[in-house]
Parts: sequence; structure tokens; C-alpha cells
Amino acid sequence: MKTILAQIWKALHLPKGAQLFAMRFMQDQFLVGVTGIILNDKKEILLFKHTYRAHAWSLPGGYLKSGEHPREALEREIKEESGLVVSVDESLKTRTDRETARLDLCYTGILIGGDFVPSHEVSEYGFFSQDRLPLLRINQVFLINEVLKSSKQ
Repeated sequence: MKTILAQIWKALHLPKGAQLFAMRFMQDQFLVGVTGIILNDKKEILLFKHTYRAHAWSLPGGYLKSGEHPREALEREIKEESGLVVSVDESLKTRTDRETARLDLCYTGILIGGDFVPSHEVSEYGFFSQDRLPLLRINQVFLINEVLKSSKQ
């Protein structure tokens, strides 16, 4: 069945815009999220106290907008939610969540500046050393450990 559909698709010679429209309509949809491990000059990790999460403290992040690069999305989300300005550097890990159809791209970066301003999503922020981390989800602790382990080498 798939080979017949592929042959029909190829024979139609649709313009690229029409092809993309059809693919988006026929394919499963995923949210694409970004998560950041942002360090200050003391190698402490930026965490936000989110107003809507069961684990109040977590790594900063959000979702991509159409046409946005993941690095830009993470920098934008952090600025919008906190007023802090960061520079996102390297891609660390890509994770998938099958239950929520989410693809999450994790990046590392550094704090550049800005003044913290609470938002409807983030009530507090803090930079935490590895031995002073608040309660976090295990997958976030894993990512933090990976970054700190590689920064010591």
C-alpha cells in the first residue's frame, strides 16, 4: 500500500508548498521543545521556579515557534519568562516523549546578563551548584550531570 501511495505522490509533481501542506495534514504532529542548561561563571546551573509544575524548580525551556531555530527559541523563552539574557551554545541531547508526541532538544549555554523580572510562568530563579540542587525530575538531573561531567574534563 505504501509503495502505491509513493508512486502516486511522485507522479503528481506537486509544488513544494502543496507537498508540505499535504504532509502536515497526513502525518502525526509533534511539539518541539527546547531545554537549556545555562551556567554562570561559577559553573552553577540556572533553574526557574515555575508556577505551573508539580516540581516547582526546573531547567528553563519552552516550545519553538514556526521558522525559529531551537537556539533562538531557548534564548527567547528565557528572556520572555525571566528577563535574563543568555547565549545558547552547543546541542547536548535530543529526547522524545512518545506519550505526549514531543521532541525535546537540550542545549547548553551561558548567562550574559539582564535583570530578573517575575512572569506568570516563573516566580523565582536561582543559580545552584550541583550539591545544592533543589528537587528536580530525574531526567533533568541526568542532563545536568552530563554537562558538569564534560566541563570538568
